[in-house]
Amino acid sequence: MKPRQPTAQFRTVVLIAAISLALGVVSTSFAQPPNPASPRTSVATQIGDHWIRVDFSAPVLRGRQGIFGSGDSYGTTLLAGAPVWRAGADSNTRVKIDADLVINGTTVPAGEYSFLIELKEGSWTAILSEQPYVGRVTSRADVQTGIGEGKSWGGYGYKVEHDVVRAPMVVEKIENSIDNLSYWFSDVTDAGGALAIGWDDHIGVLPFQLAK
Repeated sequence: MKPRQPTAQFRTVVLIAAISLALGVVSTSFAQPPNPASPRTSVATQIGDHWIRVDFSAPVLRGRQGIFGSGDSYGTTLLAGAPVWRAGADSNTRVKIDADLVINGTTVPAGEYSFLIELKEGSWTAILSEQPYVGRVTSRADVQTGIGEGKSWGGYGYKVEHDVVRAPMVVEKIENSIDNLSYWFSDVTDAGGALAIGWDDHIGVLPFQLAK
């Protein structure tokens, strides 16, 4: 009795299985890039026809407690030698607005700004800065070069003369712990709203209105 010859359908199934196996071997042979320590992310809200967007890197507590500190050491860990806090991690936190806003009585023209915070215990000051900033970097030398050119990288190289507005924030200390630094919008109406930032046991809120 002659052995049965494989059918065309059977040969097709075997071929597909072989290709799938080969692709699996190839895909696992390349190491996947590690997750960033502070993933870049964004939040946005719409007010009428206008959008407000915050792009930032979100650090994680990873078991740390009391990251803001207290007393004379308040904010020193986050500032790490800089005069103001980058309110995120790595490259600058950026706020993009496509309509004029009023913040603390100052009209802020539509555009893109770095968002920074001057930290004092129980008293935060939000800063929108138009200072040129260092974007993506691959080495410490990139940061040093950018700062030497008058740019900022987070709070490093910050120059107050580029501030567009400085505004007090409403600061609250909470019982719970926020693990990932987060931004969100609250109390949004057709007239304005508030931008909030939270990390560990602190929340800071910056009210704003649409310019008329």
